[in-house]
Amino acid sequence: MPTDFLAIPDFTREQLDGLFGLAERMRAGTYDKKPLKGKSLAMIFMKASTRTRVSFEVGTFQLGGHALFLSPRDVQLGRGEPIADTARVLSRYVDGIMIRTFAHQDVEELAKYADVPVINGLTDLLHPCQVLADLLTVRAEFGSVTNKKYAWIGDGNNMANSWINAAYRFGFDLDIACPEGYEPADHLLARAQKVARVRVVRDPMEAARGAHVVNTDVWASMGQEQEQKDREHRAVRQVEIPEHRVVCVERKDLGGATGAAARQRQDEVEAHVRALPSPHGRSNSSARRGTPV
Repeated sequence: MPTDFLAIPDFTREQLDGLFGLAERMRAGTYDKKPLKGKSLAMIFMKASTRTRVSFEVGTFQLGGHALFLSPRDVQLGRGEPIADTARVLSRYVDGIMIRTFAHQDVEELAKYADVPVINGLTDLLHPCQVLADLLTVRAEFGSVTNKKYAWIGDGNNMANSWINAAYRFGFDLDIACPEGYEPADHLLARAQKVARVRVVRDPMEAARGAHVVNTDVWASMGQEQEQKDREHRAVRQVEIPEHRVVCVERKDLGGATGAAARQRQDEVEAHVRALPSPHGRSNSSARRGTPV
């Protein structure tokens, strides 16, 4: 099994199914092991977060470990230290690193030089843990994530790219409705289209038609707040969703979450917990590099 989790295709379909199964055991209370006892997770947040921080911190605690929050003011990365140096230094102290940052290549470089597992908590390109959480919601609702049609409505952003990666790994149908000029990453789309039916359309109603799962996001992602008005003008304002469909949205857009959307928040904790490193794996003189549980 891979030691790092930077993108959904890093894991095989069988490994991801195993991850979902373990998360469901935890939720049902049938898993009570503490594989992270005596272990520490460094959480680097170059971008602010509520749900990602809480999910990883609570999840680490539930598995018996300790999570250390590091903001740009707490690490030398915020003052220009090379990523490789940060990776080497942190590897001497902690047993895993989760990072939420801007450039995806920064996460890849961190994983290259770290001697402990690295988890992608979000980059401008990908947000894999969030889509795993959403898929866990889908599995709880339908019993399986396959043989379903999914729709993403909004920017071709890190969430859209991660849904494309999920379609690539699980082979499900995916329609992405995004305004012109806000398309997802070409290379990810081209790869997924070789094994799954993945389309980019302009009409959100076309994307939502026949979908079992509709996923969307806030008008402007973090760091894009200055584009809010322009995005509201260009993007769809409302999509009517029948009650039998799973709708995955941001809580602040709901004014409070109920049903499947509320479960999505709990599933975020469970999915993030499962991405955490176990104490097993290869080691160096100062720290061990584990594998996801």
